[in-house]
Amino acid sequence: MKLELVDAKKWITLFVEKLESNQTTLNELDTAIGDGDHGTNMKRGAEAVTAAFEKKDPEALADLYKATAFAMIQKVGGASGPLYGTAFLDMSKAVKTDNLELADLIQIGTDGLKRRGESDTGMKTMIDVWQPVSDALKADKFDQSVIDSALENVKGLVATKGRASYLEEKSKGHIDPGAQSSAYLFESLIEVLGE
Repeated sequence: MKLELVDAKKWITLFVEKLESNQTTLNELDTAIGDGDHGTNMKRGAEAVTAAFEKKDPEALADLYKATAFAMIQKVGGASGPLYGTAFLDMSKAVKTDNLELADLIQIGTDGLKRRGESDTGMKTMIDVWQPVSDALKADKFDQSVIDSALENVKGLVATKGRASYLEEKSKGHIDPGAQSSAYLFESLIEVLGE
């Protein structure tokens, strides 16, 4: 299955809406194991994505993902801006000449996260949502239960990367805010795929 430009734009637009309406939730999650500003930072990125699309409506998939990447890199503070930016920039490069299967595209984004964050699954990061989603897409078993299961798994992990890693065992029992914002990204994708 491939995501064409119209649906890809709907996906990112829905993600933006979820970020804006869940700013407080993301900040609360980040207050528990971080510095409390993930929601604020992601909302800033969401507003920048909207502004970028209003300034120049993306005419190709590569343009859409690139605009999303640059908005995130330029406006989202902390580690999340460069991480989301890398994922979307790598996805942009991958579709520059030809569209890809959605599973392959999400894996490319996931690999970008792993490279930029020097991390992998099991470290209580957004990768713990991205990788299960990619795997489920490959197996044609992607639905809300995949996201719910990934978030539940993240909650039980001890953070070994990022600010939450300073809490060591105390990070267990909390949802990583980057994992939650990633869940919003993929819940938005489910909405688009269900149409």
